[in-house]
Amino acid sequence: MAVSIEDIKKLRHMTGAGMMDCKNALAETEGDIEAAIEIIRKKGQAVAAKREDRNAAEGCVFSGVNGNFAAIATLKCETDFVAKNESFRALAKKVLDLALAAKAKSLDEVKNLDFEGRTLAEHITDEIGKTGEKMELGDYEWIEAATVASYNHFNDKLAAIVGFNLEGVDPQVGREICMQIASMNPVAVSRNDVPKETVDQEISVAIEKTKQEQVVKAQEAALRKAGLNPNHFDSEDHIESNISKGWITEEDAARGRQIMKEAGEAKAANLPEAMIQNIANGRLNKFFKENCLLEQAYVQDGKISVGEFLDKTTKGLTVVEFKRVNLNED
Repeated sequence: MAVSIEDIKKLRHMTGAGMMDCKNALAETEGDIEAAIEIIRKKGQAVAAKREDRNAAEGCVFSGVNGNFAAIATLKCETDFVAKNESFRALAKKVLDLALAAKAKSLDEVKNLDFEGRTLAEHITDEIGKTGEKMELGDYEWIEAATVASYNHFNDKLAAIVGFNLEGVDPQVGREICMQIASMNPVAVSRNDVPKETVDQEISVAIEKTKQEQVVKAQEAALRKAGLNPNHFDSEDHIESNISKGWITEEDAARGRQIMKEAGEAKAANLPEAMIQNIANGRLNKFFKENCLLEQAYVQDGKISVGEFLDKTTKGLTVVEFKRVNLNED
């Protein structure tokens, strides 16, 4: 039977599918709209199954607030072209809106939220059928606190949410702290919140780095005492290069290597442990100041920390939790 353009437009409006897909579905079902909708949905399921092993590395990240609840929702796809498609963006925003309304607290809960009588997961499958690309819900984060705030970066690939310990925090303060989180990527609210394994790893690296620096200093001092330029011996490749350039002789190279070996071994056997630990602790403190939100320099005023800024804004105000999602590599 002939399919009318009015029915094709109606089906396209109902499903978002392409004109030819709608026409073919209506022709196959002899004009039965409901049956045609089912065909289009099954096509989406088939495409989704075929694309399952593909990598969905693009997409949109949106955040928002509902009272004392904030959330970040991510809808992922394969290409930036689809990520900029209005239909895809509208679905990504709908995911966030429904999650906020339900105050969803897990990704599985988000997937099963009702949207027009069907689950969000089913609607995402429909969208796969329209675009031919793999799509999936990505990271989902949420916070409940006395006051919450959110921030969406201009490219819709990065978002942050934050929770404060007090009610009635100025929305501009909340936004600025979210922007701090987005730009500076802290690992924890305070040093007390940094996982022990991270602290242990940082102090271990700091100790080894400090020990190596002390050994190198001893080697450089020994080379200078022997009348050799330490810069000519900073690596084996550099030594060979300096020989070829005539800056040092083979004999100089051999003597320099021996001096470095003996000086290095002697220093490594007699490292001052207290000094090593003090320097390593200083490096750990630097790590905390760079990576703990409350200790970071406040980006709007580098003279004070985030914690000092918050306390200056409202006495006793602090951050209790934050979340950050970035689709791109930091």
